[in-house]
Amino acid sequence: MVAAAITLGFVAVLLAWPLPALLTGATWAYRRPTLGLLVWQLVALVGGFSMIGSLVLLGAATFATDLPDAATGMWRFVTHNELPEGSSVWSLLALSGALFLTAHLLLNLLVTVVYAERERARHSQLITLLSEPMTDRPGTRVINTPAPVAYCLPGALTSITVLSAGLLQLLDEEELQAVIEHERAHVRLRHDIVLIFFTAWKVSLPWLPTARNASREVALLLEMHADDNALAHVGRGSLARAITIVSEGGALPQRSELSSAMPESTPKELRARLLRLA
Repeated sequence: MVAAAITLGFVAVLLAWPLPALLTGATWAYRRPTLGLLVWQLVALVGGFSMIGSLVLLGAATFATDLPDAATGMWRFVTHNELPEGSSVWSLLALSGALFLTAHLLLNLLVTVVYAERERARHSQLITLLSEPMTDRPGTRVINTPAPVAYCLPGALTSITVLSAGLLQLLDEEELQAVIEHERAHVRLRHDIVLIFFTAWKVSLPWLPTARNASREVALLLEMHADDNALAHVGRGSLARAITIVSEGGALPQRSELSSAMPESTPKELRARLLRLA
């Protein structure tokens, strides 16, 4: 049990810092964003279970010889309020730490989901009031602002792609198709669900640099994933020009720390997206 706890703890440390540091900015992930996203999700999932599992095994090591024995001892403690024979204050501290970490992660995930959904619903209502539908493109609405703006509001039942009047004046027909297919890919593939888990991770562990970097890197990979889907409908040149024009927009809605909306790209991230299309 102790050896298994140490092994899981070692895996948790590896997935908390060195491996994510190597993944950030990896060129192979930019070439294959689907694979990159899968690896990031595995890192987060396995890292979380490793942290919790190592604490559980460490706490149970003093009164159990294997996992079924540990589960029986903890079940009797919960149902009969009887401490397992051989347990100590250290085992209770380790088990309490595992319970606290699990509750902390789940509660932050719940808060992030609820907050993001409320913000999305509020934003959707405002857009419905302040915009006009595009008659030839279902699910797409136009807001009357000169800034080049494009984004989407994914939802369980209805989703909206939002474009600005200023953007429509700057794009030709194929560039406009590139923008719409990019945003539709975000909606169809529910990129917001992937991002919300990493947003919750960042909110749960703000002191962990890896959590902050992972959220940003996953957002960039999701943009690249949507770019690849748009390339099935338009040429690389049109998509690159469309990305450049949209990136110049400065009137995006304000986004809070808890929002799962795609963050605005930095110049470095924009360059990485454009280099893939060269």
